[in-house]
Amino acid sequence: MEAMEVDSQTQLQRKQSAYLSLDENFEIQNEVYRGQQYSQIYFARLHMMRTLLYSLAPNWKSHLPVCTVLGLEEGKECIIVGTLYKHMKLKPCILDEYSKERSTAPLVKPHNFMHQDDYLFLEDESGRVKLGGTMLSPSVYVTGVVIALHGKETTAGDFFVEDVLEAGLPPQIERPLQSREDKYVVFVSGLTVGSGASNPLQFQLLVDHITGHLGDEEEQGLAADIVHLVIAGNSVEISRGLLNGQNLASKDQSRLSEPIKELDILLTQIAASLPLDIMPGSNDPANFSLPQQPLNRCLFPGSATYNTFRSCTNPHCFELDNIRFLGTSGQNINDLTEYSEAKDKIDFLERTLRWRHLAPTAPNTLGCYPFTDRDPFLIGSCPHVYFVGNQEKYETRLLKAQHEKSRMPCSNFWDSIQLIKWYGVLIPVSVVELLKVY
Repeated sequence: MEAMEVDSQTQLQRKQSAYLSLDENFEIQNEVYRGQQYSQIYFARLHMMRTLLYSLAPNWKSHLPVCTVLGLEEGKECIIVGTLYKHMKLKPCILDEYSKERSTAPLVKPHNFMHQDDYLFLEDESGRVKLGGTMLSPSVYVTGVVIALHGKETTAGDFFVEDVLEAGLPPQIERPLQSREDKYVVFVSGLTVGSGASNPLQFQLLVDHITGHLGDEEEQGLAADIVHLVIAGNSVEISRGLLNGQNLASKDQSRLSEPIKELDILLTQIAASLPLDIMPGSNDPANFSLPQQPLNRCLFPGSATYNTFRSCTNPHCFELDNIRFLGTSGQNINDLTEYSEAKDKIDFLERTLRWRHLAPTAPNTLGCYPFTDRDPFLIGSCPHVYFVGNQEKYETRLLKAQHEKSRMPCSNFWDSIQLIKWYGVLIPVSVVELLKVY
């Protein structure tokens, strides 16, 4: 009884923050698939990115004319802007997969589909041209990236690349120059509640810690500084054998719902203490193609009763006290690792920012909705924090635009990134921190 009296007297005074959801661009209303072609999202992407690259070209190569693929002349230097297409020898073909499924041979999927004989094309509305030279490495780029190239057409009909212009980091919103108190944002992913690898005790310890029910006064003071929790996908694991389109027996229905019930119980404890966002992942009960729509609130009858609970899209974009966060549950980066190469996996995060596109391989190798009038994955405004969930290990990187001369003190954000690192041992999340430089 004495311990209960102490708990009732020490009420955790949690800090508050202003929250703004920016997921409207990823929300799909009145889905229509009949009659819609994926070519239209490529047209929208090329139109938006080409306008941007045309505006950058005069400061890059002002003496060179801008041409279309069809307008190339042999030996004449020029600039062409278009969408890359990578011809890959090992790229999976649905017909091959079907024939292997029909045969007795096991279907083995390689970790990476790169091959030394891969090569690149650049295409626009007028045509396609094969790219040559050593300036453009096929191992770095993927199908769907829009870039500008300086070069000339050869006698063989190829385009010899002499220089490359990418869109670069997008402009960032202004941040007010004022002192800020320490506030923390916790990112977790890959909880996989219901799997054999899931440890309920670990999850409960995480819940108790961020809600301020563990540790001494210093630890509880740290918990009071946590203002938000983001769960970046793969929260539950449901046996795929149960989802075969047939009617389920009573015991199978229980196996299907138990992981979600367990997750809801834990989320209810968190939602009673602080705001949380939950994003769908590749293993969650949500639509497969990007952008994934919010998990249905009826799955969480306990936690959804709190106004601090938010079911969000994947990708997810929001602001806390005018600091912009943008991230995914990992499908975009995981797909890049299969069709390109990098020294560190966090390089893929940086590439998507410099390409100004969250998922350049969609819809070629990554499923996405066939948008007809826009490409929602274009990054128009540079976030201050860019995160990706469900990765093998924790990594961070601070990016700095080349034209920026100095950096504003950022102790608050290093604190938030460090908090992610503490939980990264249990639930890895990769993060790129982007700070406005004045």
